[in-house]
Amino acid sequence: MDIRKVVDGQRERRAFRVRKRVRGTTARPRLSVNRSLQNFGCQVIDDTTGKTLVSATSMDKDLRAEIGYGGNCEAAAKLGKIVAERALKAGIKQVALDRGSSKYHGRVAAFADAAREAGLEF
Repeated sequence: MDIRKVVDGQRERRAFRVRKRVRGTTARPRLSVNRSLQNFGCQVIDDTTGKTLVSATSMDKDLRAEIGYGGNCEAAAKLGKIVAERALKAGIKQVALDRGSSKYHGRVAAFADAAREAGLEF
């Protein structure tokens, strides 16, 4: 069997396992994390209306100079601070972290810690 099919299936199952427990509401939207090898991104999503309220990624042109390379913990921490500031400006204090198929360590943990320090409550 093709190993990519197996690995992609495992990743998909992990993401569904996390997402079945984490739902974004108007009072507590979902903070979804997207991690790739060279970039990092996140969105604050209200699942009841299906709208993205706040987003940030290491590929944004206005953030690219500040963040630099997006595939390390430092970039994830800077992005956590930025998305927390944007969310607080939009009136969002509480979120539910959706780590997707990623483990809670490394870049994801650095992102979450920085967002907490900047004022978001998980």
